[in-house]
Amino acid sequence: MKFSILREDLIKPLTLVAGVVERRQTLPILANVLIVVRDGQMSLTGTDLEVELVARVDLSGDFVEGEITVPARKLNDICKSLPDGSTVTFDVDGDKVVVRSGRSRFTLSTLSANDFPNVEDSPASYKFAMGQYQLKTLIDSTAFAMAQQDVRYYLNGMLWEVKQNNLRLVATDGHRLAMCNEDIEADVSGTHQVILPRKGVIELGRLLDGGDAQIELTLGNNHIRAVTQAFTFTSKLIDGKFPDYERVLPRVSDKVVNANRKDLREAFVRAAILSNEKYRGVRLMLEMGELKIYANNPDHEEAEEVVSVEYQGNNLEIGFNVSYLLDVLAVIPGDTIRFSMSDSNSSATIEDSSESDKALYVVMPMRL
Repeated sequence: MKFSILREDLIKPLTLVAGVVERRQTLPILANVLIVVRDGQMSLTGTDLEVELVARVDLSGDFVEGEITVPARKLNDICKSLPDGSTVTFDVDGDKVVVRSGRSRFTLSTLSANDFPNVEDSPASYKFAMGQYQLKTLIDSTAFAMAQQDVRYYLNGMLWEVKQNNLRLVATDGHRLAMCNEDIEADVSGTHQVILPRKGVIELGRLLDGGDAQIELTLGNNHIRAVTQAFTFTSKLIDGKFPDYERVLPRVSDKVVNANRKDLREAFVRAAILSNEKYRGVRLMLEMGELKIYANNPDHEEAEEVVSVEYQGNNLEIGFNVSYLLDVLAVIPGDTIRFSMSDSNSSATIEDSSESDKALYVVMPMRL
C-alpha cells in the first residue's frame, strides 16, 4: 500500500476517527486506526467495539491499493505537528509503515487489517434523512442533561423517539430533563424508541458540520447508523427501557414568568460566584414584576440580584441548582424565555417563548 495526501485533507477525518479510539484498550488493535486504499479513495476506521467511525477521503495522485492498521494517537500527533500545506506520503514496508513529509520521516509499527474488528450489523427497523444542521441543533439542545456513570445505565444516554414525521430527543439525569423535537420526513407507524449511549451522542455531535447537507439515519434493534458523504458512524444501542418521561412533565403551572434570557443568565452567573461550591443552590423570590436571586456559601458570603420580569401572580420562593438553570439558558436560542412553576416543591419548566413547541426543559427544585 502506498499513497500521498495533503495534510489538510487528512487532519480533520483523522482527528475525528482517533477520537473514537479509547486510550486504554484491552485489545492492542483497538488502539489502531484501519487505513484502506481502494478505488481512488482512502478510508480511516476507528472503533472501541461500541462506536465505529469511518471517514472517506478521495485521493488525487498515484496510489497502490491495500489495507493496514497503525497507532491512532501517534499518527494523529505526527500529522498535527507537520507544517501547513505539507504533503504526507504513506508507504507500507513489511510490518512497518513509513510516513514521510518533506525532510521528516517516521516509521510506525502496524497490525494486520484482518484482525481489525467490525461493529456487527443488525437488521434496519426504519430509515429517514434530515439536515445535518437540524440534527446537530437537536443534539446540542439536549445532550447536557444526560447522566454520567449513573447506576441506572439507561440514563447514560439519549432517547431517540421516532413517530410519524417527527423525531424527538430526550435526555435526563433524574434532576433535570431536556426534550427537543424536529419535523422529519418519516413514514412510520406507531412510536419507535432507542437509547443511544453517551459516547455515541458526543461522537455523532462532533462529526456533524451543521450545514445544509443531508444525513441518512438507520435505526435497528441493536445499532444506529448515520451516513454522510464523508463519514459513516455506527453505534451500539443501550439495551434497556427509558423511563416514561411524559409522567414527569408538570401538568399545572399557574405561575408563568417571561424574562429576557440574556439578563437572567448574566444574573445567575454573577449569583453563582458566591453559591455553595458543592451544592450550587440559589433561592428565587418571585414577586409582581421582578425576580430576586439570592445565593450564599459556608463563608457567610452573600449575593443578591434583581431582574425585571413579566409576572402577575402571587409571591413564590423556590430553590434550584444554578448550574442546571445556566445549562438550559445556554442552549435556548431565543431572546425571551418562559419560566413556569406551580409551587416551591414542584418542578419548573423552561422554554423559548417564541418556539415553545420545539424544546422543553424540566428542572427539579432543591431545598435550601
